[in-house]
Amino acid sequence: QVQLVESGGGLVQPGGSLRLSCAASGFTFSRYTMSWYRQTPGKERELVATISSVGGGTNYADSVKGRFTISRDDAKNTVYLQMNSLKPEDTAVYYCNARGRRYGRSVDYWGQGTQVTVSP
Repeated sequence: QVQLVESGGGLVQPGGSLRLSCAASGFTFSRYTMSWYRQTPGKERELVATISSVGGGTNYADSVKGRFTISRDDAKNTVYLQMNSLKPEDTAVYYCNARGRRYGRSVDYWGQGTQVTVSP
């Protein structure tokens, strides 16, 4: 059974930091590209950061470049999102995503989301 379980969300003041974690199980984690998305009410889900399965190359949304860092630990089947210098506009539900191939076809797996609220 595939599972992605996010943790680490919460309430933080502007300028503060949070570290999100996503623990994966039920698939070969090291072979999957891992991403973090976020979504606010009434808006489409937005790609925040991606880390590749080979080489660990990363990409970031312009809005978070220089503030957020995505990383992965394949030994622990976990992907992280370190968020620094948080702003109120970073408030959203953050989702973990795994993308790869299984049984000869492309697959996408999603976590349940974790709320991040940035407020004084």
